[in-house]
Amino acid sequence: MDHVDAAEPRERDEDPVGRALAVVSAQQVPTQRACLDLARALSGAGDARRAVQWAFASIDAGEDFAGWLAAARLWQRHRADLPAPARRARVAVLGSYTTTQLTSLLPLACARAGVDVEVYECGYGLYRQELLDPTSGLHEFAPDVVVLAVDAAEVDLHPPVADPGAAVEAEVARWTSLWDLARERFGARVVQHGVVVPPDEPLGHLAARVPGSRSSLLRRFSERLGEVAASPAGQGVALVDCERLASDVGKRTWTDPRYVHAAKQAVSLACVPLLARHTAAVLAAQLGASRKCLVLDLDGTLWGGVLGEVGVHGITLGTGAAGEAYSAFQRYVLALKDKGVVLAICSKNDEELVREVFAQNPDLLVSLDDVAVLKASWQDKPTAVRSIAATLGIGEDALVFVDDNPAEREAVRELVPAVDVVPLPTEPAGYVAALARYPFFETDALTAEDAARTEQYRARALAARERDSAGSLEDYLGGLGMRAEVAPLGPANVARVAQLLGKTNQFNLTTRRHSLADVESFAVDPDRCAQVVRLRDRFADHGVVGVLLARRVQDPSGPVLEVDSWLMSCRVIGRTLEDEMFGVLVRQARAAGCERLRGTYVPTAKNSQVAGLYERLGFSREEGADGLAGEGSTSWVLAVPERVETPGLMEVQVDVTAPSAGADGDEVPAQRRQEQEVAR
Repeated sequence: MDHVDAAEPRERDEDPVGRALAVVSAQQVPTQRACLDLARALSGAGDARRAVQWAFASIDAGEDFAGWLAAARLWQRHRADLPAPARRARVAVLGSYTTTQLTSLLPLACARAGVDVEVYECGYGLYRQELLDPTSGLHEFAPDVVVLAVDAAEVDLHPPVADPGAAVEAEVARWTSLWDLARERFGARVVQHGVVVPPDEPLGHLAARVPGSRSSLLRRFSERLGEVAASPAGQGVALVDCERLASDVGKRTWTDPRYVHAAKQAVSLACVPLLARHTAAVLAAQLGASRKCLVLDLDGTLWGGVLGEVGVHGITLGTGAAGEAYSAFQRYVLALKDKGVVLAICSKNDEELVREVFAQNPDLLVSLDDVAVLKASWQDKPTAVRSIAATLGIGEDALVFVDDNPAEREAVRELVPAVDVVPLPTEPAGYVAALARYPFFETDALTAEDAARTEQYRARALAARERDSAGSLEDYLGGLGMRAEVAPLGPANVARVAQLLGKTNQFNLTTRRHSLADVESFAVDPDRCAQVVRLRDRFADHGVVGVLLARRVQDPSGPVLEVDSWLMSCRVIGRTLEDEMFGVLVRQARAAGCERLRGTYVPTAKNSQVAGLYERLGFSREEGADGLAGEGSTSWVLAVPERVETPGLMEVQVDVTAPSAGADGDEVPAQRRQEQEVAR
């Protein structure tokens, strides 16, 4: 026994990974230092994937600047050993203050958000000059995203002003003109840092009553900037709410006068990691890299107590300090659902008892109608989480797992590494803050489809159950009662189309990320054809799920309809909708007087399932055109057929204002056209 005790410390010394893992496992919410120590140990052991995973966990756990720099070095060391993120962008940071520290951390923060970035930093205070000067390094860099990192000192609103309203409007126009420059010259998206109202106000509390005070002017400026960003004039622009971030940490922490005067750095080193994290989250949302689904545990997470022990009415919820905390957490979860986050439940419990508590306990705020997938069983949670992703038809990298049990969190983190794991503190009073601190549910815009997303995914789960019990795939699809509605691109759907272009990866032949302005140009250009497809079935209205963008070009051999973008939401993959969309594409080509179709496939890490689509539809490889649209890209051509035979498993209705042609090539009258577009 003495020999074993003596040997045990030596064995632990020889196992730095095990020692660091033991420290992390002993903490309910692992600290930044513990996560970083584990990342270093895994790096030393040659485990690149897990080392980077824990380096990311370390920056999730805290904002220590030195810790972030260490995590950045570790990530850079193993960057080449890992698969490249599906999204890449050239990001220019244009600052009114010294942004060197921000740009040093931004690549790490973006990698954590799922975006690989190359960063350009303009000279101190030269943001306007670099935008205006066509010979500047910014123009040579040609950014995809422009980050305007500015502070309140740069906003020219100083008392006294004769007309506060006019002064604010003039200053807003000055800044929105920079948005116009970035969009017009580079086709870039814009991320604008909001201003932080300084805490030092000579007028004191009276400032809130004086429209011309510095505080009032800056607040109104921020409000108007947000209003413009939300309007058509703000297309492609997103804001980082720095006022909210600074208020959270304390404005005297956000800005350190020593750094302002000595280094012209408006954001203190203590807060640069926080700013980098949220800039990356907003940028990732613009590029469609946000997480989609929140997977929740029940016992100890959504409510207090163990359901199997305390019964339907014995769970802690609604009353008392702990009960009110769980109810507050449920309200926050429902608010996430309202902005488009899909809810799922993953619980080790008896499903019948779980359904009973949802049906009978009046204190539950979340209902089963709010939940897209319920997985209540005794299987291990990593398996259940994978099953949720499969049922919803989304990637595991779209899920966020929340559980009060550190052992369950660790199991999911280790066995389903693509899933994000949010640790919860011991006290339920801290649950809302823990989830609110997670930044990757950011959205670029809110559409009607976002608000109905849980309902749509819930319908998908119901349909999946029917599929499993159907006699054949054709019987299953035919029994869904699907109806595809094809309409021209227009004001009612451009925002949704831009959103789909920004985030759709799996069924997307080119993954071109067009801005909202680009999408609008397709709607009005007579040489462009643009159609959107809405799908309904007997379970749900899935909203706009398909996009076809094409342009009429003139080749030496005659006019060709060239596909710019062809994509479908992952919610409807496998339903034969792509065949019906091909029929729509053929009708577009004939209506445009084109004798040939041309399409391009640009391979990415996620769209391999459409690699053979053009070939399956009868297209031939175009000689000498491979690689013109990017590395590995292929070009395909097809003589426009007289008619297209589709599986006929759904009704297809084409809007009467959309171009369509009959079998003989002549235009079909509107009344007859809708009749001919119905296929069962």
